[in-house]
Order: sequence, then C-alpha cells, then structure tokens
Amino acid sequence: MISKIVIIDYGMGNLRNVQKGFEKIGFEATLTRSKKEIGRASAIVLQGRAFKDCMENLEKYGLVDPLLRSIEKGKPYLGICLGLQILFSKSEEFGSHKGLDLIRGNVVKFKPIQNIRFLIWAGIRLRKEREVPMLQGVEGGDFFYFVHSYFVVPEEAQVISTFTTYGNPFVSSISKENLFATQFHPEKSQQKGLRLLENFVKSI
Repeated sequence: MISKIVIIDYGMGNLRNVQKGFEKIGFEATLTRSKKEIGRASAIVLQGRAFKDCMENLEKYGLVDPLLRSIEKGKPYLGICLGLQILFSKSEEFGSHKGLDLIRGNVVKFKPIQNIRFLIWAGIRLRKEREVPMLQGVEGGDFFYFVHSYFVVPEEAQVISTFTTYGNPFVSSISKENLFATQFHPEKSQQKGLRLLENFVKSI
C-alpha cells in the first residue's frame, strides 16, 4: 500500500490541479488543513501564490508547526512555485517578509527588462555535478510550465538542482535532504511533469 500524501490547503492557490496531477498517475493525494492529517501523512506537498498571504494563512490555520515537524521528521516534501519560495529566509514580494528559513537565501523580483510576469514553457538545465532522484527520467532541455514574477537566490549553491534562462539564468528547482521544490508547475507540464510526480511518490 502506498503511503499517504497530503496537499496542504491554506486557503489559496489552485490546489485541485495538483491533486489532478497525482490522479493522472493513479495516486490519490488528499487536500487538507487538518493538523492531525498532516501529522499522519507520509509526504507533504505545498503549492500556491503570494508569499505574504501564504505565510499569514499558514499561521492563521496553525499549519506552520505541523509542516515544520513533518519536514524535521524526514518526510518527503514537494514544493511547487510558492512552495519553493517559502522555504527561503525572506521574500521582497510586496515588502520584506520572512519565510520558513529552511534554505538560506532570498526571493527577488525579475528586473523590469525581463517583463513583469514570466508565464511560459521553458527548458531546464541540469547541474551535471548533482544526481537528484526526483529528476530521474528528466533531461536537460526538457520543457516545463512557469508562471511567476519572483525567483529564488540560494546562498548555498549545493542546493541547486536546475537552472532556467529568462534573460539571465535563474534557479528553477532545488533539493536538500528530504526537500525538493520547483519554480515550475509539474502538474501542468505534461509527461515530464507527471514523471516528476511519479518520482515523488516513489520517494516515500
């Protein structure tokens, strides 16, 4: 029996799309804001938008502690888009806001010359010096779906798994111990995205 995956429902984001992504690979993931369900889960997924609102809602529903406890216990964590960004120390999105600080670094905005919003299918570049189990079956140049205006800048280069170029290269995924997170949306990225979700299920 495959262990239970929960998608944290903090009242924002199109979480049903993520749930549908798991359904396409024959796996049921549960949407929840129940602390008990999060505590019993074997793996955690967090997706969303708007850094400040996300952190405020996680606090409002009392979800920060169960989320951090799950990560500390070594449960696999998949962060999608904002689920990547809140792992970092702070974000400059509409002010300066603290994140979970699990990965040292900041979330910064694309420069105006790079347009206001990055909404595009774009290729990734793998770091050759890193083998990341979550990226098995994914190759450099494979395209994924992005929609964001901010990107992460880690202080520790060793956490970087992939880059994508939009004017200049930016970090499009990271991995560290039981954490794996992407700036792109695997649930909207067709077969390669589904392969990534399959790898996440296998990691449990």
